Parts: sequence; C-alpha cells; structure tokens
Amino acid sequence: MNWSPITGALAGLALVALPSLAQAAPRDPSGIWLTEDGKARIRVEKCGAQNTNICGYAVWLKTPLNDEGKPRVDFRNPDPKKQARASLGHQMIMGLKPNSEGKYEGKIYNAENGKFYDVTIWSEAQGELSVRGCMLGFLCGSQTWEQKGDLAQGQLTGPTNGANGPRADAEWAPKGNPAVANA
Repeated sequence: MNWSPITGALAGLALVALPSLAQAAPRDPSGIWLTEDGKARIRVEKCGAQNTNICGYAVWLKTPLNDEGKPRVDFRNPDPKKQARASLGHQMIMGLKPNSEGKYEGKIYNAENGKFYDVTIWSEAQGELSVRGCMLGFLCGSQTWEQKGDLAQGQLTGPTNGANGPRADAEWAPKGNPAVANA
C-alpha cells in the first residue's frame, strides 16, 4: 500500500487526537473529608444501583447539638418528612455521576438553608477534594476539602444504613436494605 504525504499526515493527526477523545476516568473521591470551614466531616463513597455514582454523608459535626442540648435536625429541609431527621448522618451529596472531564457532577444539599445546588467535585491532588457549587448555573463558589484519616470524637463510623452509620436517602440506598431511615 502506498502512503501519500496527505494520508500520512491524516494518520498522524488521528493518533494525536485519539487520546483526547477518550473520556478521562475520574479519580475516586471516596474517603472522609473535612469541609473548608471545619464544621463537618463528609464521608464520600460509591452509591447507586451500579455503584458508579458518588454519595456523601455528614458523619461528624463540630456542633452536633442545638442551643437546647438536643441533636440538630434538618428543620429547613423542603421535604416535611425529612425535617425531623438528625443532621448528623444525613445524606448531602446525591448520586453524582462521572462526566467527560474526569469529575463528578450532580446535586448537593445545604442543610443550613434547605436548598439544593448543582455541584462538581474532583480530586487533582492527593488529600484534597475540590467542590464547586452553583446556583442558577452561573453563581458559583468553590471550596477545597481536606482528607482525614483520623477519627474525630462523635464521628459516625458504621456502614451506611447500619449501626453507628449515616443514612442514605431512599433513592440512593442499596437495594434490598430495610434499614433506610429517610424513605
């Protein structure tokens, strides 16, 4: 087969372009992360029917009790059925999906105001998780969370929906798990 200079150039361009067309595999963000303000530790883990999504749970709060000495509850939640649930252990990252940029995107819940935001999370450096939340698609803010390997006093350590563990919202709970508290 004779290769012309044009054919050779096209073949070379194809070889250079192919790697950029491949979808970047996101770095697994699973772990315990301290929020930038130091008020909470969030456990990030795989979830969903195929275990390919990312969910996150508040497993430690700097101030777990309210002014009356009772556990804080999610009283600002727009779902009346969830307003009495404890803030410690609730799900806040909702089944993020991998995107073509090697990041995860979806929704995050802010218990401080009872609102959901678009969120993208990714990890470019070991021990750091970048979290970018947006409202209306253009009003955005970013934080960097720090990975924690130690155990904080009062931190939930059990499996999701298990003893001393956080609770998945019903739509993200492992199938066949009767222990879903937030259904």
